[in-house]
Amino acid sequence: MTTLIPIDPATLAQRLERGEIKLIDIREPAEFAREHIAEAASIPLSGLAAGRLKIRSDIPVAFTCKTGMRTGANCAGLAAQVGEPAYVLQGGLEAWKRAGLAVVANRKAPAETMRQVRMTAGSLVVLGAVLAMTVDPAFIWLSAIVGAGLVFAGITGLPNLSAPAPENPRKG
Repeated sequence: MTTLIPIDPATLAQRLERGEIKLIDIREPAEFAREHIAEAASIPLSGLAAGRLKIRSDIPVAFTCKTGMRTGANCAGLAAQVGEPAYVLQGGLEAWKRAGLAVVANRKAPAETMRQVRMTAGSLVVLGAVLAMTVDPAFIWLSAIVGAGLVFAGITGLPNLSAPAPENPRKG
């Protein structure tokens, strides 16, 4: 069984510079657009998992994500896409930056979906509390409902915003 071999940022940077390895960033397009390693190709995990994308490479491949958690959780499937040897960037993009290596950043790109959800939910909780203190105590229910929704989402894992979109059965 093929597995992913950990590779540290400095070693990966040297191998990328020499053209000895191909780097695949498995984060979703919005995350990649916001910040990525210059040499990385964007092939989202959702596309690989759904079988819509394939990886072809004549040199070894390394995978990365933001912290290494996604690649670690999906190592068998990722490794199966490319054969041996296959690598994973230890600590992901965050470790790359901590090592002082350059990234391509676009702060104007939209925030990741989960950050947007957290900002919206937090804003609604604050709004409900402020309105309850200044307008009508009944507005506290806005904060309570949003809080209950967040607890429900945390317990059940719903909605799973990182899951690939279902296939359209009518699509060609």
